[in-house]
Amino acid sequence: MQVTDLSLEEAAKRLAGNWKRFDSFYWARQDALDDGKAWGLIFTSNRDSGLLEQSNAASIVAELNWFADPDNFESGEPDLVFESHSHWAVGHVDGFSLRVYNKEGSITEAFRRYYELACKLADYPILDESDYAERKYNATIENIKFEGYDSDTDCSVPNGWAEQVYGWLSDNNPSAIENRDDQGGD
Repeated sequence: MQVTDLSLEEAAKRLAGNWKRFDSFYWARQDALDDGKAWGLIFTSNRDSGLLEQSNAASIVAELNWFADPDNFESGEPDLVFESHSHWAVGHVDGFSLRVYNKEGSITEAFRRYYELACKLADYPILDESDYAERKYNATIENIKFEGYDSDTDCSVPNGWAEQVYGWLSDNNPSAIENRDDQGGD
């Protein structure tokens, strides 16, 4: 069940303390918090994330960054902490811990904003069209450079050659640069 299948209040109840239900996981920050059960963990990307997931993760970071700045809180304690957790099998997962309930038991503005973003993603899978398009373009340029590079050839190529190839393919064979696997055009 997705968080967006729930009301704000139900989603908050489900997320608060969610880290206690993770298999084979120990959240080290819990020891530093007086209210660990009021916090939830959300992972937005991992080592193998495609361009869309990377783009959405970057958009989420940009939208929630204000809540991670301790200067924005009278207590000096932010309601959000960006985190990365490594694992021998999956590399790493990135995301954030988020205070769901404040000390008075009310839902935090940080959680409300996260919930709005989650609902937005449930309605449409791209948070920032221009960022995603730029990531696809840049990855395609890198793929063209990789395919066009020959380490056995001792010759220089003109600056911007990959962009020129992209332009030619775009005009003459657009399917050659389609983003099929969310890693840029082939």
